Amino acid sequence: MTIGTSLPRADGPAKLTGRALYVDDLRPEGCLYGATVRSDRAHARVLGLEQDPAFDWSDVTLVTAADIPGRNLVTLITEDQPALADGLVRHVSEPIALVAAPTRDKALAAAKHVRVRYEDLPFDLDPEHAEGGPPIYGKDNVFKRIRIDKGAAKGTVDGIVHEGTYRVGLQEQLYIEPQGMIASVRPDGGVTVIGSMQCPYYVHKALKALVGHDRVNAVQAATGGGFGGKEEYPSMVAAHATLLALKTGRPVKLIYRRDEDLRATTKRHPAIIRIRSVVGPDGTLREWNADVLMDGGAYNTLTPVVLSRGVLHVTGPYRCPNVHIHGVAVATHTPPNGAFRGFGAPQAMFAAERHMDRIARELGIDPIALRRLNLLQDGDTTASGGKVHDVGEIG
Repeated sequence: MTIGTSLPRADGPAKLTGRALYVDDLRPEGCLYGATVRSDRAHARVLGLEQDPAFDWSDVTLVTAADIPGRNLVTLITEDQPALADGLVRHVSEPIALVAAPTRDKALAAAKHVRVRYEDLPFDLDPEHAEGGPPIYGKDNVFKRIRIDKGAAKGTVDGIVHEGTYRVGLQEQLYIEPQGMIASVRPDGGVTVIGSMQCPYYVHKALKALVGHDRVNAVQAATGGGFGGKEEYPSMVAAHATLLALKTGRPVKLIYRRDEDLRATTKRHPAIIRIRSVVGPDGTLREWNADVLMDGGAYNTLTPVVLSRGVLHVTGPYRCPNVHIHGVAVATHTPPNGAFRGFGAPQAMFAAERHMDRIARELGIDPIALRRLNLLQDGDTTASGGKVHDVGEIG
């Protein structure tokens, strides 16, 4: 019988005593250190790379997209994000090339001495203009569109109208340990990566496509926090460490500096949420209309899943007979956004709760009483048609 019993954590003693080994604690024999050459343009053609002749390149290895043995992509939901930019960059901090050197300082210095020649292209950083902006994804820059309609036709319900627009910006996961990975080439020609990750099978899937075979092992090291930030992005870090290991024939450790991690990795999606509600004089919800716009950044990652969670949660825990929701996630020339604990629900719930406060304020009703009046109860249906059971006592 385990219910009500505190179970020991399998990794607890090692972490408490300091014996747990995080990826940067590991020191494979002959290990080199990697670093990433990144774009400083939001949208541009890459015309060429030049290695600064004043720098000592004698012990440095350079990797570009031309060195990828398999497919140049980070396999996830869709296949639109390259492991290394090949002729085109779509956001600031996009990886263009990689370097490996005997020390981390030498690798970081080498990355700064790779010069990139660009031809600048039009760019759009505003999700509200994305659908008609410069082409990034598909025909309309829309990653995903979702509609939910329940009850009477939109705009046909009488009552008191309340409208509000709610904006949520980027949010960083800020895990304690930055992104990091070690890749090694085995004698059988296979690759083993070990690193800080939440989803080893994501990494495994991505590397199989990158290297062109299935002799790949992905091992999760002790992981210093993730919160979603180490769900899909470690596939990128693993891909880069693997490419360097393949070209050098030696283990390669690639650990992000904190400033690089903040600039380059996925964040919580920014959102603009507009809500128009119709209520009775006592505050009973009669109609709830919401438009959810999310900024996915330059590549798709997990954006469709995040949007779906946001759309499903934008009515909050409240019952309403007539609901109309339109959700759209668009592409912009910004670093891709992705997984973060809550997966779109925090943005939507923030808007829903602020809107309930708006209704209470404009009607002069106590905000707690308004919420109690409209809470879902047994037998109610959600916006998507799910029937609610056993909601507990409303106190």
